[in-house]
Amino acid sequence: KRRIEGFGFLVISPSPTPATRERDLQPPSSRRLRVSPFRRPGMKRAAPSEEPVELSSGDDLSSDSDDEAGNGKGENSFRLPMSSKSAAPAKGALIRRAEMYQEYMKHIPIPDHCSSLIPSTSWLGLGRSVKQLYEQPLHYLTNILLRQWDQQRVGSDNEHQPLDAIIHPMKAQALIWATEEVHRLTTSSDHLEKLWAKDPMYHANIDPVFPSLKLH
Repeated sequence: KRRIEGFGFLVISPSPTPATRERDLQPPSSRRLRVSPFRRPGMKRAAPSEEPVELSSGDDLSSDSDDEAGNGKGENSFRLPMSSKSAAPAKGALIRRAEMYQEYMKHIPIPDHCSSLIPSTSWLGLGRSVKQLYEQPLHYLTNILLRQWDQQRVGSDNEHQPLDAIIHPMKAQALIWATEEVHRLTTSSDHLEKLWAKDPMYHANIDPVFPSLKLH
């Protein structure tokens, strides 16, 4: 039996070896910590890292993940594995965009009459002039159709003639507005979503919003 100073109680133990006697008989508060030879003075011990989180291909992704990736947010957005399950939220986001777009276009009023005679050499050129004059966007489908009408002229006898020399400018402009009314009022968002899903560059045919535009 030995009384160990600093603890105030008796312990019965084998006699400590000389190598460990001094260290083991010191109170905990007076023991010195050993410093690793690999740590420099003043370095703090690294906090334990949190458990890594794995994102499997079956995890539900945010519907706005593609927008954040396009804006430079989310470093790992492009590293996520693709699968049939991860395609569902992307499709849901696309149909919501189509619904919002069609609802917006539906409330843009069609001009009552053509107020100006617009000379033009092509359907796309006439479409651009109409947008600037009336400060209105044209529907995605109208922009696609105007491009197709220009492409249809390639190889024809009047390919190099200006459009207003073939069709009267007032008739051509009235045709654009009649076509635009059909697309704004009768197009389904499901149809738009299917077209956009096949066209990765569909944004190129969507006109920007005019700030001065008044909706119905």
